[in-house]
Formats: sequence, C-alpha cells, structure tokens
Amino acid sequence: MSSVTVGIIGIVILIVIFLLGMPVGFSMALVGLAGFCYLVSPQAGLSMLARDIFATLSSYSLTVIPMFIFMGAIAYASGMSRRLYDAGYVIFGQRRGGLAIATIAACAGFAAMCGSTNATAAAMGRVALPEMKRYKYDDSLATGCVAAAGSLGIMIPPSTIFIVYGILTEQSIGKLFIAGVLPGLLLATLFIAVVFFLCLRNPKLAPVGAPTTWKDKIAGFTGMIEMLALFILVIGGLFKGLFSPTQAGGVGAAGALIIGLVRRQLTWQGFLFAIKDTLRITCMVMVIVAGATVFGHFIAIAKIPLVLSDWVAGLPLPSMAIMGIIIFMYLIGGCFMDALALITLTVPIIYPLIMSLNYDPIWFGVIIVLITEMGVITPPVGVNVYVIKGIAEDVPLETIFKGIIPFLIAMIIAAIILIAVPQIATILPSFTKY
Repeated sequence: MSSVTVGIIGIVILIVIFLLGMPVGFSMALVGLAGFCYLVSPQAGLSMLARDIFATLSSYSLTVIPMFIFMGAIAYASGMSRRLYDAGYVIFGQRRGGLAIATIAACAGFAAMCGSTNATAAAMGRVALPEMKRYKYDDSLATGCVAAAGSLGIMIPPSTIFIVYGILTEQSIGKLFIAGVLPGLLLATLFIAVVFFLCLRNPKLAPVGAPTTWKDKIAGFTGMIEMLALFILVIGGLFKGLFSPTQAGGVGAAGALIIGLVRRQLTWQGFLFAIKDTLRITCMVMVIVAGATVFGHFIAIAKIPLVLSDWVAGLPLPSMAIMGIIIFMYLIGGCFMDALALITLTVPIIYPLIMSLNYDPIWFGVIIVLITEMGVITPPVGVNVYVIKGIAEDVPLETIFKGIIPFLIAMIIAAIILIAVPQIATILPSFTKY
C-alpha cells in the first residue's frame, strides 16, 4: 500500500472519528500516531509523539493564547459586554432595527477583547435577546442577528483561529491580527446593512425605539471608551511594534483586569470564573494544536501535500479557479466541523498548495477564517446557532436558521469583496513589524 493511500485512509478514519464525537485533539493525535507508526516504525512514531507534545506545550508562541482568552473572560466577568450593549442601544436604539444594530456593534466591540465566536454569541445573547424580545422584535431577526454577529469573534483580533493558523504556517501572528481589522469592520458594516434592508422591506420585524438626545448619545459613548482604549492599546502596540503578540496579550489581560477593579464590578466569583474558563479553553486549544502537529507530520510523511500540489499544478485551470475550489471545500467542511478543527486538519495539506500558487499567506488566513465563520452559523453543526438556542429556548431551531440566511449572504458578499480586493486584508500588515 502506497504512502498516499495510507494518508487518504487516515483522513477518512479521522473524519469518521470526528463524527462519532471523539475530541478533536485526541482524534488527530491518535490517527497521526497510528499512521506514522505504520509508514515508518512504532519506535519512530512514539518518539515523534513525545517530541511534538513537548514542543507544543513548551512553545513560547502559544503563550499568547491564554493571555487573550483571559482578557476576554475578565471583560465578560466585569460587565464590559453589558456596557457595550447599553452604549450601542443609546446611540442606535431609536432607529427601526436599532437594537439589532446595537447588538452587532457590541459584538464587534466584544470580539476585539474576546477572540471566540461562542463566547461572543453567548455574552451578547444573554444581554441582547431579552431586550429585543421586550421590544417585540421578530424572533428570526433577533436570534439570527446575534448568532451571525457572534461570528465576528474569530475575525476581529485577537482571534484564537488566527493564532493557531499562524503557528501551523509559521506566519506572523501580529500581522494576522492586524489583517483581520478591516475585514472584520467590513463584515460588521454589511451585517448592519442587512438589518437596514430587512427593516426597510418589512417594518414589522423591528419597532422604532424610544428617541434619545445627543446628550444621551455622548453619555452612552462613554460605555465604549474602555473597550476602545483596550483595543488601541493592544492592536496599536502591535501595529507600532511596541510589543510582540504575546506581550500584547499580557498587556490586554492586565488592562482588562485593571478596568474591572477600578470599576469595582469584578467580583471574586467573577475572577474565579474567568480563570476557570481561561484554563478550560486554553487546554482545549493546546491539545488540538498538539494533535494537529502529530497529524501534520503523518500527512507530510504520507506525501499528500506534495502529491496534491503536483496534481493541482497540472490542472488546466487558472489559479483563481483553483482558489475557488479550495474556498468551496472550506465552505462545505465548515458545515460539518468546528472552525478550529477544520483549520488544524486542512492547513497542513492546503498551505503548501497555496504557496505553490503564489498567494499571500496572510490574505489566505483571512479568507479561510471568513469562510469558517460561515460554518459556525450553518447547519448541521452551526455552533453559534445552538448557543443562541440554549439562551432563547422558546424559539424553534428552524426560526434561528431562517434568520441566519440574510447574514450568510452578507458573508458571501464579504468573501467576494476580499477576493476581488485583497488589499483590504494586506494593507495594514504591510506597515507593522510583527
């Protein structure tokens, strides 16, 4: 049996194990180890397993993960998500669909401190959904808006997906963070445009809110100052080269902690919750990265990336058509797999092909993050949809998926724009050191 055949069988077995519900990191490590042992030797496989796990868990570059996760956890525990939503409500609430727009704006702000789609959707859903229900918003618009806007958590930096992609491809995490800023803002703007369009077409979806004065708006804006300060401190510091991504994570976490203490809204219980949540998510990501490293070595020894690159290079298709096929594969894969699992599984295979086609790796990182964003709101996986369903238990699942469709179209438009104008993702990273 050829090494390529073994590699293909390994990938099929891995997907089956995923569908059976085995944890992603352990699945990839198990299949990678078994395949490596078969192709080389059991001794070499066990040695590779020990080396990869030790190298991953002792990696300095991975220390950026707990810092940014801790920053998001502290921001949530200290009530920052509530203040962001209140600010958005005062500024946009008097318009038709204003609460939905405020939710999108607040999700974008919270994403700049969190880096997780699930956490963003859960945090803002708990705050926004009761308010929209109280003001008699249509259930599909309310739930669809929160689920879609929650996906901004993996595009607007900091993002755990960007961190993992940067580690797997040896690209600058700082540049990936900076690259996500403009596409994230573009996507948030398109989401807001969707709300405007839906409310214009059917005013019954969202009633007009109570009017607010300019004085109220200015006062409400103060609820966003701390978020803006944190964002400017972290991303501005990265952009200017004042500190590395790991240092930026530490600075951001310290800043969120200071804000919570100064406001006296961070309780001891909230602090313990933030630590436990950070430990849980960090351990999950570390195990996935370690498993992906083991599986990546198996895929490399099976020569699948090399054979795939040679096969694609021989296709009578332009590079843009090949990129379209890759994007379509990610779109389909995102419907069945978690974003982090999909990227850790496919990047070791696809990345060499992207390099052979001379595409910018930073731009490609933004593209696949955007495509996998679609996966967190599309069936059958649609993690964000199930998060929102857990909060709005009285809303049928099909109603939430129905509300998702207009925002999914906005994501497709954003992808088309980024493919047509790649400079949106690459212009800011060209000015930064890290």
